[in-house]
Amino acid sequence: MRSFEVGRDEQHWLAVNAAAFVDHPEQGRVTLSDLKDRIAEPWFDPHGFLLIEDGNQSAARLAAFHWTKVEAAEPGSSQPADGEVYVVGVDPDYQGLGLGKAATLAGLHHLQACRLPAANLYVDGDNEAAVATYTKLGFERSALDVMYAPSASE
Repeated sequence: MRSFEVGRDEQHWLAVNAAAFVDHPEQGRVTLSDLKDRIAEPWFDPHGFLLIEDGNQSAARLAAFHWTKVEAAEPGSSQPADGEVYVVGVDPDYQGLGLGKAATLAGLHHLQACRLPAANLYVDGDNEAAVATYTKLGFERSALDVMYAPSASE
């Protein structure tokens, strides 16, 4: 496991992200331009963008990742910022090996080391594997957002 390196890891991450989220209408279509925009954000921290590589390959292959996010606390607020499980992904060739859990835990340990009081995450409710992983790690539903729903006449 190591931190993301700007200028080295973009293409490998884009490929694994696209494969891991092939059916997701947004996350699976992140482009290099989108990634560069996020890297330019003030909250970007390469130390919180963790990559798990398969060292058993002739060249290390990206197997999973956890990108954490810490936004600054609101100005004048007495509440510290929370951490976020921004995105966790596992290359489909490595799914079922526990790497999603390992990546999530590594990111949570990073956020804990940043002395953040809480970590939040957003997950599609139909992503059963992710929901199961997060539930086993002690996350609880705090809100439910419906982005699209059929009308009553459908």
